[in-house]
Amino acid sequence: MKTVVNLTQQTVLGEIESVLDTYPYHPYQQAFAIPDLRQELITFVLNRIPCFYSAVSEGQTLVQNLEKECLLNYKLPRSPLEQQLHVQNLIHQGIYSIFQDKSDWISHHLCETVQPGCEPSHWFG
Repeated sequence: MKTVVNLTQQTVLGEIESVLDTYPYHPYQQAFAIPDLRQELITFVLNRIPCFYSAVSEGQTLVQNLEKECLLNYKLPRSPLEQQLHVQNLIHQGIYSIFQDKSDWISHHLCETVQPGCEPSHWFG
């Protein structure tokens, strides 16, 4: 039995991790650690590139399959480096767009859940 695997999504997830590692922890990495924002970024990128799928046998691991048929190495009209840079550029655009659209929500959410110092202390009564 074979399972269909979205190669594009696997590649994009890896590139998002790499790109986010270049951003400061606060607020970018913290913000995109929030599942809803991470999914929004993934969707932003995937909606702007073609998707490729592959059938994977039960005994074959996803890693083995990706090594053979990596999205960045086939079926796109660009060179592998151009394809990778294109995906990375889309990720940067997505980060900027999401931060611009949701800056108030992000500030409030990060302050509320990650930075307890943002609220006044009730310790002094």
